[in-house]
Amino acid sequence: MTLHKEGKKILFIALIVFVGVFYLLEYFVETPGWVNNSILGVMIIFYLLILQFFRSPKFVINTNEKHVLAPADGKVVVIEDTVETEYFNEKRKQISIFMSPVNVHVNRSPISGVVKFCKYHAGKYLVAWHPKSSTENERTTIVVEGNNGVEVLFRQIAGAVARRIKWYVKEGDMIEQGGEFGFIKFGSRVDIYLPLDAKVNVAIGDKTKGGRTVIAEL
Repeated sequence: MTLHKEGKKILFIALIVFVGVFYLLEYFVETPGWVNNSILGVMIIFYLLILQFFRSPKFVINTNEKHVLAPADGKVVVIEDTVETEYFNEKRKQISIFMSPVNVHVNRSPISGVVKFCKYHAGKYLVAWHPKSSTENERTTIVVEGNNGVEVLFRQIAGAVARRIKWYVKEGDMIEQGGEFGFIKFGSRVDIYLPLDAKVNVAIGDKTKGGRTVIAEL
């Protein structure tokens, strides 16, 4: 298990703040020892929660051009046929994965191929499971064309808590299946749009592992 680069600055600042607060309580504020110990315990727990949020597990990715891998750890909250209006402008099969604050928040490419489209949208911060979050929240839209010519669209969506989306690809880049393309800080959601004839291998409520769970077959 390693620490993701997005967390290093936050963890360093949090450590400085926590040390500073404890120093003030210990030497400048007269409080009972049990109060200081309680505050210290809370700060340690909070720091460990931040630390686990930015974990970035290492594992072997089994690539297969017929498979669509989950782009994130989380829970499947939507499976439906819908009209995708930003890029395809036609019906697609949508699978949405909600990431809670306890999930790994590294985002991974569902397929290998070339990035055909990449666009960032500023927006609102509705709760990630809100029906309008896909079109009104802060988000990025990325389309990868696979080696077999099939295009898959995936969209990072900020939630009420997650207000910092990071993406590391641009149009024309090549990306490997399971390769990291972004990170969303704190709770959030990723939508995937597939061809209508894709075979879905997950159900509502299923838990996914980014880069490991095969959510569909092309």
